[in-house]
Amino acid sequence: MEEILRGKGVTKYFGALKAVDNVDFYVKKGEVVGLIGPNGAGKTTLLDLI
Repeated sequence: MEEILRGKGVTKYFGALKAVDNVDFYVKKGEVVGLIGPNGAGKTTLLDLI
């Protein structure tokens, strides 16, 4: 299937705090994906970056 979204090495800092650290991902056409993790893991920050 065709990839419709890809991220490679996504990283985000807030000052000295690394909120997202070297995340790789891809989504293929027709897929349903979820992002899970504990509070403070950077889920919302990653979605904001996308």
